[in-house]
Amino acid sequence: MQIPLQITFEGGLATSEALRRRIEREAAKLERFHDRITSCRVAVTGRAGRRRHGDLYAVRLQLTGPGLGDLVIDRNPPADHAHEDAFVSVRDAFAAARRRLQDRHRRIVGQVKSHEEPPRARVSRLFADQGYGFLESDGREIYFHRNALVNGDFDRLAVGREVRFFESEGEKGPQASTVHVVRAHA
Repeated sequence: MQIPLQITFEGGLATSEALRRRIEREAAKLERFHDRITSCRVAVTGRAGRRRHGDLYAVRLQLTGPGLGDLVIDRNPPADHAHEDAFVSVRDAFAAARRRLQDRHRRIVGQVKSHEEPPRARVSRLFADQGYGFLESDGREIYFHRNALVNGDFDRLAVGREVRFFESEGEKGPQASTVHVVRAHA
């Protein structure tokens, strides 16, 4: 880091050398995930005076660097009793920062999952009284049962209605395991 690590203890919390050393080790680990971090500010907030059971620590990290802008991690859990320990709060905040840095790196190098849109089909035949029908997709007929429709849309189906579906192999050939009715855009 170009600017030395800045650690503050707020809310009347006394400075702890053991906690400071832990923060320094965690900050050093961050540079493995992004080697151009220029500054890191850490604020640990807790209660002053006597420690009471149930008091929680909050940790705020602010990282800056090229390609990062200002990356802020704010761990202020409303009722996570694991954060009654300042070391756990620091660990969780730095773990979140590492995940964010890893996610940014994956996006930059193109290692992001892409989710394909499920294929579309039209209802070609419908046997509403018996609870099944057929979809026509790419010149093939695919069986579906009323239970395959998401949100109970079977009763609103009509021949010609467009749907998205996930295909699986059934006992007698291809069948749609999940069917979503395509809503008309307003």
